[in-house]
Amino acid sequence: MAMGKEEVEIVKARIDKRQYRRIVLRNSLEVLLISDPDTDKCAASMNVAVGSFSDPDGLEGLAHFLEHMLFYASEKYPVEDSYSKYIAEHGGSTNAFTASDQTNYYFDVNPDGFDEALDRFSQFFIKPLMSADATMREIKAVDSENQKNLLSDAWRMNQLQKHLSAEDHPYHKFSTGNWDTLEVGPKAKGLDTRLELIKFYEENYSANLMHLVIYTSESLDTIQNLVEEKFQDIRNIDRSSFHCSGKPCKSEHLQILVRTVPIKQGHKVRIVWPVTPEIRHYKEGPCRYLGHLIGHEGEGSLYYILKTLGWATSLSAGEGDCNLDFSFFEVVIDLTDAGHEHIQDVVGLSFKYIELLQHSGVCKWIFDELSAVCETKFHYQDKIRPIDYVVNTASNMQLYPPRDWLTGSTLPSKFSPSIIQMVLDDLSPNNVRIFWVSKFFEGDTNMAEPWYGTTYSIERITDSLIQEWILSAPNERMHLPAPNVFIPTDLSLRNVQEKVNLPVLLRRSPYSTLWYKPDTMFSTPKAYVKIDFHCPHAGDSPEAVVLTDILTRLLMDYLNEYAYYAQVAGLYYGINHTDSGFQVTLLGYNHKLRILLETIVEKIAIFKVKSDRFSVIKETVTKEYQNFKFQQPYQQAMYYCALILQDQCWPWMEKFEVLSHLEAEDLDNFVPKLLSRAFLECYIAGNIESSEAESMIQHTEVVLFKGSKPLCQPLFPSQHLTNRVVKLERGISYLYPSEGLNPSDENSALLHYIQVHRDNFKLNVKLQLFALIAKQPAFHQLRSVEQLGYITVLMQRHDSGIHGLQFIIQSTVKDPRGIDQRVEAFLKVFENKLYEMTADEFKSNVNTLIDMKLERHKNLREESAFYWREIYDGTLKFDRRESEVAELRQLSQQELIDFFDEYVKVGAPQKKALSVRVYGNLHSSEYKADNSESLEPGSLKIDDIFIFRRSRPLYGSFKGGFGHMKL
Repeated sequence: MAMGKEEVEIVKARIDKRQYRRIVLRNSLEVLLISDPDTDKCAASMNVAVGSFSDPDGLEGLAHFLEHMLFYASEKYPVEDSYSKYIAEHGGSTNAFTASDQTNYYFDVNPDGFDEALDRFSQFFIKPLMSADATMREIKAVDSENQKNLLSDAWRMNQLQKHLSAEDHPYHKFSTGNWDTLEVGPKAKGLDTRLELIKFYEENYSANLMHLVIYTSESLDTIQNLVEEKFQDIRNIDRSSFHCSGKPCKSEHLQILVRTVPIKQGHKVRIVWPVTPEIRHYKEGPCRYLGHLIGHEGEGSLYYILKTLGWATSLSAGEGDCNLDFSFFEVVIDLTDAGHEHIQDVVGLSFKYIELLQHSGVCKWIFDELSAVCETKFHYQDKIRPIDYVVNTASNMQLYPPRDWLTGSTLPSKFSPSIIQMVLDDLSPNNVRIFWVSKFFEGDTNMAEPWYGTTYSIERITDSLIQEWILSAPNERMHLPAPNVFIPTDLSLRNVQEKVNLPVLLRRSPYSTLWYKPDTMFSTPKAYVKIDFHCPHAGDSPEAVVLTDILTRLLMDYLNEYAYYAQVAGLYYGINHTDSGFQVTLLGYNHKLRILLETIVEKIAIFKVKSDRFSVIKETVTKEYQNFKFQQPYQQAMYYCALILQDQCWPWMEKFEVLSHLEAEDLDNFVPKLLSRAFLECYIAGNIESSEAESMIQHTEVVLFKGSKPLCQPLFPSQHLTNRVVKLERGISYLYPSEGLNPSDENSALLHYIQVHRDNFKLNVKLQLFALIAKQPAFHQLRSVEQLGYITVLMQRHDSGIHGLQFIIQSTVKDPRGIDQRVEAFLKVFENKLYEMTADEFKSNVNTLIDMKLERHKNLREESAFYWREIYDGTLKFDRRESEVAELRQLSQQELIDFFDEYVKVGAPQKKALSVRVYGNLHSSEYKADNSESLEPGSLKIDDIFIFRRSRPLYGSFKGGFGHMKL
């Protein structure tokens, strides 16, 4: 029984039609019930106020390890992994994460499976089983997860900041755990990790430290009965929530400059101050206010000055690591080579901007503007997936009073100059920690962080030294931002005359096509615009690809000071390079969207290369190519697979090679050629009338195609581009082995791809159904049982309308050939399970997939992405989901088995398979052996990707260009 359904007013968005109720069970578990009659998915999240800060000394990672272990089994449901299996079989997903002061467990599922899924979930917190066998295997999984992070700069730098803090403070700890902390170390001390795990669970997991969110389509009363029945047996041992005593940084950890060596190329400076946590003053929003100003990118801002000087390529500011007891405010700046050489000036200018804020005083108009932007954003927020909504809300419940569970700290509403000033005063030279990151420090450091091996050195920096830097920094005119003209004032909804449920071809001309879809679902004052520039010269050589990429970055760069205000006001834009040209995308409040679009089109029309900005962008792109070799091995495997399959795909090495020779004049000469012939494929959706949509594209055509000296000419019929995919040969298993690009990376990876068919509703649903049925068993066998590696997935693959399956596995325990053998062994075992599936099981899986397909889009972005994919691929099957559901309803179990036998089964005569094997340094000898071994019959090794690609036929494209649309 609930102790009472205390009626608390919970602040919700104006457009939010969901119902909410807070209850507290008799065991003190606090619960938020959410009823949403429109939802297609149910979800739950349990937030436990116990995280890695609670790890016992010498058992680092125990809280994270417990998070892994609770998924396995419980007394009520003792079959290992049956929880994950049940969730997968009912169209759902499940996961968890461990933070410093909380662990969050969550799942979503189709409505018909929610009751039992919730029962299984509740048993995590009532009577979990933590078997000895599972314990050992999951320690390996935690270690594999840590292996994945060892060469990640984000993880390394985060741990270095923690390492340089008070050793007796929990912030100092290593949080994820590994083989040494969970197996070797405890064993050496005579400890049994499993017994320590059970003890940790029993001493820390208490109902009074838990917050549960339930999201379903049922009524609040029905949900309440369900929750009371399933969660009242969680023990309440009245644990106090964890609090840190003392501060993480003592005097010796402040006023320091830390030079450190990253894995990747590039320079970064992170300026950090310990501050009062904003959670204590979330209505006043001091960190939000200061982050808004210090992180601003408009004219006169810190970033604008650094960018103008050619010293920075990005800047962010705001609260970083934080909880109720302590917090850090961070300014993170990505530096150019020149910026690295001027680090004292960069730091000096940063403090100069803080001095400007001190002299300007706390401005009410800026706070009011920020508050108005936040309020509009909250009240017109998009619906998101229930699983994401429950996780966010459950985390908020630990921190905020019930009234603010949905808002969190997103609605600063109390103007308090004194509180903002208090945090601003913390941003002082005598309170600072500066982390300066660069490859240039290699060989010049004298210390190493113990968990990741990050090398660093420390120098003391005094208040007076920073004052010198401030005085010697360039005397640039910094000023506060101007009032934001992009804040929408018209949030009314347009009257849509026709209820159009699918996109319609609204307009076609020699220059463009316009697909249009008014908002009939979401009732928000937002719009989505996509203009895809098809330019035949964009992809015809590695030089062209690189120059088109630089062009899009420069356009974004030139727009930034003006359009940053639009982003602050909730109107987002992007200009991105594609295989066939580039795309302009806008998404946000429709009121001032057209102003921004016309500015972007104008920028394209009058584009001129600025040589100083070209140099900065070229340097950035160069570092990205240099860092390619530091990608995770599974990402390298995905790259090779794309290179093998996609006809218009240039290798990164060729692009890198040409990049070094390119100069500003090359881009100047290229842009007129690039834009000389173009065709615009456009999609406009949301709160926009058809006449307005047409007018926007007509204006774009006038600017680009119809002036006295038109920039663009329409394409000839022969110039319409298509994305074509290599057709693998039936009955052949292709193999592409490669050594990992980073000799320091121990991880190997396999991508095992099975090419199946060209888009076809009947074959699509067979493939989807197989993937649904096989996904969780593959994960359980290859990850949980065999412990091949933390990254283990079976997923569908789509390339321009060509469908297939892929297994992606990253591992240190087996070489790629060995992993490949395990994938085939799994398929052989799974074959029997598929054949032995009962009629009821088959029907249940079909119904699950139907429910997943009929799930409605949550917001305009999601809906637009779905329809844009149809336009971009040229398939134009806007009613795809309904058509595939119709095929599913007709599908027989024998047809699924026949599909498996023909396309997927090991040794199937029609099967088309490709194994991309990337060998890490632990398996270099296996690479040499595998490379020299003779191949099995029916196998073919790809020695040269481009010779292979030229030798194979291509699938026909769905995109015949201008003539492919049926009217």
